[in-house]
Amino acid sequence: MSIVKKRSTDTFEGICKMYFNDFQLWKEEDAIDVLVSLVNTIRPHKPKENDEVSIANILHFLIQNPTEKKYLITYIHSLLDNKNFDRILTDAGILQDTDFFYEVRKRVFAKILPYQAPKDTLQYVLNQIFYADSDPIWINKIPKKELEEIYDLLEFNSIYNTTEESSPLYEVLQAMNLLSQRSSGKALESEVLKMVPEYDKLESPFAAFEKELAAIQNTIKQKEKDFFVTSEDINYRQLLVLYKQCNEFIEKAFQNSSKYGISLRVNQNLLRIKQQLYRLGVLLPILVIDKPADKKEKTIELAIKLIKYNCQKTNVRKLVSESTQLLSYEITQHTAKTGEHYITESKKEYFKMLYAALGGGLIVGFLCIIKLTLSTVQTSGFGHAFLYSLNYSFGFVFIYLLGFTLATKQPAMTAAALITALEDGLKKQALSANEKHKSFAKLFARLFRSQFIAFVGNVAMAFPVSLIGIWLIDIVLDYNIAEVKWTKLIGDLSPIHSLAIVHAAIAGFFLFLSGIISGSVSNRDKHFEVKYRIEEHPWLKMTFGKTRTKNLATWYDKKWSGIISNLWFGIFLGSTASIGLFLGLNLDIRHITFASGNLALGLYGANYVVSNTMLFWGIFGIGVIGLINFLVSFGLSLGLAFRSRNIPVAELMPIFSSIKKQFLSKPMSFFFPTE
Repeated sequence: MSIVKKRSTDTFEGICKMYFNDFQLWKEEDAIDVLVSLVNTIRPHKPKENDEVSIANILHFLIQNPTEKKYLITYIHSLLDNKNFDRILTDAGILQDTDFFYEVRKRVFAKILPYQAPKDTLQYVLNQIFYADSDPIWINKIPKKELEEIYDLLEFNSIYNTTEESSPLYEVLQAMNLLSQRSSGKALESEVLKMVPEYDKLESPFAAFEKELAAIQNTIKQKEKDFFVTSEDINYRQLLVLYKQCNEFIEKAFQNSSKYGISLRVNQNLLRIKQQLYRLGVLLPILVIDKPADKKEKTIELAIKLIKYNCQKTNVRKLVSESTQLLSYEITQHTAKTGEHYITESKKEYFKMLYAALGGGLIVGFLCIIKLTLSTVQTSGFGHAFLYSLNYSFGFVFIYLLGFTLATKQPAMTAAALITALEDGLKKQALSANEKHKSFAKLFARLFRSQFIAFVGNVAMAFPVSLIGIWLIDIVLDYNIAEVKWTKLIGDLSPIHSLAIVHAAIAGFFLFLSGIISGSVSNRDKHFEVKYRIEEHPWLKMTFGKTRTKNLATWYDKKWSGIISNLWFGIFLGSTASIGLFLGLNLDIRHITFASGNLALGLYGANYVVSNTMLFWGIFGIGVIGLINFLVSFGLSLGLAFRSRNIPVAELMPIFSSIKKQFLSKPMSFFFPTE
């Protein structure tokens, strides 16, 4: 077995001995490459989560080799001195645009082809040396004592020696000024002020903070030495009070989103101010020195922060997570309120849901017949997509406006209501772990039985309506419209002979998506005060009168988001097959209610001559399709609700355990009201 020896130039010691001596075997233009090689010898190949990264061997080498150390010091200082870095502090990792999609595209592009700063900046040096996302992680694992020791060995100076232009402290002060001015300007924009009417007659805390910060900075710059303040400084303490007020301003704006709604643009504006405030909160303690040792400690901290911010400036995942969390919360809040109507409790509500489901099944039965008729129309794929979408959309809107129920439409709405119950349980600290999830399990049982009776009502009505409808058409027109397609109508229901499960999952995803659309429209209308605008519209009041205009506004507020949601749900279902045909993919949708109607049409088309096997898989398939519809739409909605409320995924296990206990103790409560 051969042993591969490490070359001397692959080690820190080897590189130092080669380059840092009297001969200086490197060109000025290649200087940065030597430092890249040195850092690569320290960077762990596969850093483990809890492993410490020691540089003790490097410290030992520098102590034992004064010549190499001397030249290394000269080299490092020549590379880092007088390099400005204020843009790292003001821009890196902070939103630069209120257009969310533009910001995402910009960061993705920068991931592939990173932005390269001018060569006279520290950002250029850091881009070349610390380019991996994991670099801040392993640097933080280097023991503090070792970092302080290498700081001394390489003869670094603290940032508190001068405030001259291009000095590190000057760069920090400039960055703080810029961040303060930017956040103050954005906080005074009308869109932001609209979110905090409580501050209408008060002085902006941001303007006061900006003035106080400028005063402290002037005090520091005018000193002959000791360019810092202490934590007991009265002006600094006042600055912290104002900083807290600025944060309260932004938190209040976010909280008020439930009252006034919020747009993506306003959300991005608030998020940008929040990020700028957070960065200021990191930089403020740098101005404070209470004991001499703090100078070295805070200089090292600043260096680590600069590396971290520069490495994470193109973090797309964090951007998407922060930008969408509040919006997802507002959307799920709307669906939670809507979803409460779909969860039955008493026997009266249970049978009311059954009647609503029977009404939904009645309309779906007609939709099945209409769709089968439309499939015979000679038109293009787009034509069929358009006709099917019209059929579904108008049918779903009709079901919604009449107060009927479509099975599986509820889970996308009810998941958020369940999460609200879970949140209430988690807030009660005095309760045991089992008790915290008990209310969730009880509510889930109510949801499941509500969904069960909706399934029963839809299927029980859609099947006979479709059967009677196709029979009447045959009687009147002497034409069996399902005669040619009956094998496909029944065969597509089988979970083993077709892609029924995949197609049911696609329908489940569209159910989830329609819930998001409903919440988004409701949130948008709330933010733009659409109801109030309609109520006070002068032309409408003059034409229809105040009472009718107010009734119109109330109707719009209650119904419009549901109408748009159902329209889009219909478009999704109607166009999927045509899109699949265009892409050459076997895409389609399967929904439990339509599946039962199609089974009836298929049986009539076959003149009731169907093999037992085919009939079994058709009936069994209806149940499987309904289950997949429910699991996918409910699962996705539950995941969104979890994320929007920052509930850890670890809560899932005790939730499942609590549901299991509820089912074992009261199995009938999952199907019928028992109380």
